[in-house]
Amino acid sequence: MKRVLAGARLFTGERMLDGHGVVVEGGRISAVVPMAAAPADAQVLRLPEDALLVPGFLDAQVNGAGGVLFNDTPTVEAALAIAAAARRSGTTGLLPTFITDELSRMRQACEASLEALARPASGVLGIHLEGPFISGERPGVHDPRFVRVPEPQDIDYLSALPERLAGKGGRLMVTLAPECVGDAVIGRLASAGVVLSAGHTAATYERTSEALAAGVRGFTHLFNAMPPAHNRQPGPTVAALNSDEAWCGIIADGIHVHPAMLRMLLKVKRPGKVFLVTDAMPPVGTDATSFTLYGRTILRREGRLVTENGTLAGADIDMVTAVRNCVRLLGLPLEESLRMASLYPACYLGLDGHLGRLAPGYRADLTLLRSDLTVLATWVGGQELWS
Repeated sequence: MKRVLAGARLFTGERMLDGHGVVVEGGRISAVVPMAAAPADAQVLRLPEDALLVPGFLDAQVNGAGGVLFNDTPTVEAALAIAAAARRSGTTGLLPTFITDELSRMRQACEASLEALARPASGVLGIHLEGPFISGERPGVHDPRFVRVPEPQDIDYLSALPERLAGKGGRLMVTLAPECVGDAVIGRLASAGVVLSAGHTAATYERTSEALAAGVRGFTHLFNAMPPAHNRQPGPTVAALNSDEAWCGIIADGIHVHPAMLRMLLKVKRPGKVFLVTDAMPPVGTDATSFTLYGRTILRREGRLVTENGTLAGADIDMVTAVRNCVRLLGLPLEESLRMASLYPACYLGLDGHLGRLAPGYRADLTLLRSDLTVLATWVGGQELWS
């Protein structure tokens, strides 16, 4: 069935449009046209005039949501439940994120994500493995018992996974510490199609720069789980700032990173290289006051998720809140804030050929926002899955 979503203002990923409609057919956008040129044979779905229709948000780092933690239950059902919960906050595509854990469970999570990816309109775009090849000096809330260097069997398995995921339109993202993984391994994984990100690292500026040259593409929650910059030891954060090509994921909750640091980052980095992640945990989308991670109780306190000794354990934020924070805390234009939640993560993951824009041929993954930047509805593959 051919439908036209009409009545709301549109943001295409590049510009705002008034008086236009989005023509959806077979799960994809076939046209963005002035309403006077809309197909006569299409069913028209009238949207509120004060609403804004935008490309669906994409989140490359979601540990859990809606009461579900992927590490606890690395299953198809968990991946689908996390994606469903995230749709309420405008996220139409995400990477379920599995943090440092046992090898067998890591592989179980990968296979589950592969199966979830194949489900129509699942919202699952692959998987993000945040660890276990990270620094024991900067584990954050990751369990040091499972931190390790990659073995040959790891490299073989991970090198084969991108092709399996890409056949279904998905991606494998791996966060690693450059000082713990050699350039030969980085090069092999990158050549195989793994999206490599530096994170949970104490690497020097020089080592981080070498890893970027070898195939690391970006940085996981920049500034967090990294040493602060020092005048004689600039470290990974300055390597991120100095690299024109490196991408930077940020948690814009006003807690993980001071807004002034994020404003500096956005002034220094080339436009388009900074994107939003939530690093969300199970309480997001619920009224829960705590959850369990590695058998430890994580408390929800005043916008923070912390262990009993105060260590941050993921974030209590959803993507639409991150967009609002970009506008209100960082003073960014709405258009740029929306790109940081959709187009830029699509570019980072190499999915910008069919996600992140309202344009012909793109998948009809859409988010409808009220004027106060709260979510009215989401569509995945042209299906309205939450409103």
